[in-house]
Amino acid sequence: MAYDWLLALAGSPWVYLALFSVATIDGFFPPVPSEPVVIALAALSMSAGTPNLALVLLVATAGAFAGDLIAYAVGSRIDLGRIRILQNPRGLRAVSGAQHALARRGTSLILAARFVPVGRMAVNLTAGAIGYPRRRFVGLTALAAVTWSLYSVAIGLLAGAWVQDRPLVAIAVGVAGGILSGFVLDRALERRQTVRDRALFEQEKPRLERAA
Repeated sequence: MAYDWLLALAGSPWVYLALFSVATIDGFFPPVPSEPVVIALAALSMSAGTPNLALVLLVATAGAFAGDLIAYAVGSRIDLGRIRILQNPRGLRAVSGAQHALARRGTSLILAARFVPVGRMAVNLTAGAIGYPRRRFVGLTALAAVTWSLYSVAIGLLAGAWVQDRPLVAIAVGVAGGILSGFVLDRALERRQTVRDRALFEQEKPRLERAA
């Protein structure tokens, strides 16, 4: 199975290094997803007793925080238009939306974007590119990393408690639940942004008509 390697590493300290690496890389390279790994390890901890749940939570938080800071640093040094993964329609919309939203509601955007793989990379890269205050970004992304880790671990714990003594099934259930909840959250955030943009357009429409 896809997560057999987690079973092999579960009782070894190497599992925490693997988790930290995946969570960090995910911050600036979405094709390496970290949510399924965190959820799987939490489910495994609940159903099999290993790895240590507190360490999973701590390491996942540290990795997410480090990855988001790297994305911010990268964004402050390169042209976002040169990043291939952001050149597709979804990536372009994510960057464009992030640029406008950071100026209006940076706090809520940085916190919410942590739960959307491509979205968090786009927001954090853009924050660096437009010079969003670093001290404020660090505080917000630390809070986002904590809430994201708690959310992912909670899903894994629910799956592990539901399917006890069957670790692989618990992993599969937890990961499926995480993917589904992430999809629902992504759609909800996208719909909310569409509503906000429409309202902003209606507010600006009279001024644009006068200027024309």
